[in-house]
Amino acid sequence: MTNLTIEDTETYLRQLASELTDPRPGECLLCYVYRMLEHGCRGLRWALRYRDQRAPRATALERRLGQVGGYCDCEIFMNGYDLRSAYLGEPGGYAVYNGVLRRERPYPNPMPGCLGVGRGSTRPCGLWARRPRGGYLG
Repeated sequence: MTNLTIEDTETYLRQLASELTDPRPGECLLCYVYRMLEHGCRGLRWALRYRDQRAPRATALERRLGQVGGYCDCEIFMNGYDLRSAYLGEPGGYAVYNGVLRRERPYPNPMPGCLGVGRGSTRPCGLWARRPRGGYLG
């Protein structure tokens, strides 16, 4: 009886972990990775998990993310992509971007829901825009 209880508990925990960390139906790569960063950044762990589960044929994903400075999950947002300005909050504090002081516009909390992508896609949904080379959008 004890083994059954242990097995049941392990099965439940695996199911719970899957529910927390699997991409949602129609969720884009960037919305998924941003959501998963709550659990930390360890390389391209979340981006590759997304690829493996939703778009296994996207074999060039690591290279494409690296081309925009996304060598780990958090760098995807620091260097490669940002929320489109229509979704950002009101200007708040200030930050320095490439030596220029600019007003910062925070991400909303809670974030807007993913606008969705087609099956097998690793493209971002309409919430996201590529950062300009200088790294500042807006």
